[in-house]
Amino acid sequence: MNLIALLVGLAIERLATQIFHWRRMRWMDRLIDAGFSRASRHSDLPPRVAVALLSILLALPVLVVILMLGDSLLGFPYLFLAIVVLFFSLGPNDIGEDIGRYCTALEEDDEERLGQTVRTLVEYEPPERLLDRIHCVEQAVFVQANNRLFAVIFWFVALGPFGPLGAWLYRVTDLIRRRAVFTAGRAGENGTDIGALKDAAVVLHGWLAWIPARLTAIGYGVAGHLDAALAAWRAPADAEPRSGPEASENLLARVGVASLALPEFEDESLSARGVRGATAANHLVFRLLMIWAVVISAMTLYGWSM
Repeated sequence: MNLIALLVGLAIERLATQIFHWRRMRWMDRLIDAGFSRASRHSDLPPRVAVALLSILLALPVLVVILMLGDSLLGFPYLFLAIVVLFFSLGPNDIGEDIGRYCTALEEDDEERLGQTVRTLVEYEPPERLLDRIHCVEQAVFVQANNRLFAVIFWFVALGPFGPLGAWLYRVTDLIRRRAVFTAGRAGENGTDIGALKDAAVVLHGWLAWIPARLTAIGYGVAGHLDAALAAWRAPADAEPRSGPEASENLLARVGVASLALPEFEDESLSARGVRGATAANHLVFRLLMIWAVVISAMTLYGWSM
C-alpha cells in the first residue's frame, strides 16, 4: 500500500501545481506559537524536550488514525490516508515551481521578485553580488530537495506501516523549525527563550535529516558526476561545521554542486549562467527522484515489506 501511496503522492506533487498553496498550512503557526508560549512559561523544561513534546503532540493525530484504520476495508482507507498525509508532508513549496520563478526573475531582471525567490530557497538574507546569489541558489536547491522531498520519502518508507506518521513527523519538525527561526528573528535580542527553542528545533530537525541527507548526497553522485561528488565528499574535515544540521546541509550543498560539474563559458551573461545552473540542479534532483522511485519499487517487488 505504501508503494502505491508513494507513487500517487509523487505524481500529485509533480502535476497538481494549482493546489500547492494548501500545503503551506498557515493554521499550524497558531498551534506552534501556543506550544512555544507554553514552553516559555515552564522555564524548568529543557528546550529540546519541549520541542520534542510539541512535535509528538502535533503528530499524534496521524498515529491515532493509523491505529483506528488498521486493515479495514482491504486497506483502502489507509491508502487514502497515506496519500493525503504524504501530499501535505512534501513541500511546503514545490522546488521546481520556486526554481521556475527564480529563472523568470533572472531573465526579466526583476530585482524585487528575484530577492523574494532567492530568500525562499536559501532561507536567509542572500548576498548582494549576483554571482554569489547564483552560487547560493544552486547549493540551496540540493539542500531544499532533501528537506522537501527525499527526507520525507525516506521516513515514509523506513517506518513501513507507520510510514505516514514518519513523513508527517518530519514535516512537523520542519514547520516548528521554520516558525522558531521566524519568531526568533522577529524577537531579536529580547527573545532569549525563543532563541533557545529555535536552537532546539534546528537540532531536532537536523537529527531526523541526518541519515536522509547522506543517502541523498550519495544519490546526487549517482545521478550526476560520481567522481566529482566523491571528491567533494572527501573535503578536508577541518572545513566542516561543528553543528550536525550545518554539517548535513554543507555536505548536500558541496556534493550536489560538484555532481553538476557545470562548465563555465566566458561569453555567458550572469543571468544566463544563473538560469543554466538552477535548471541543471533541478534536472539532477528530478533524476534522483526517479532513481529513488525505481529502487523503492524494486525493493517492494523483491519482498521488502511496505
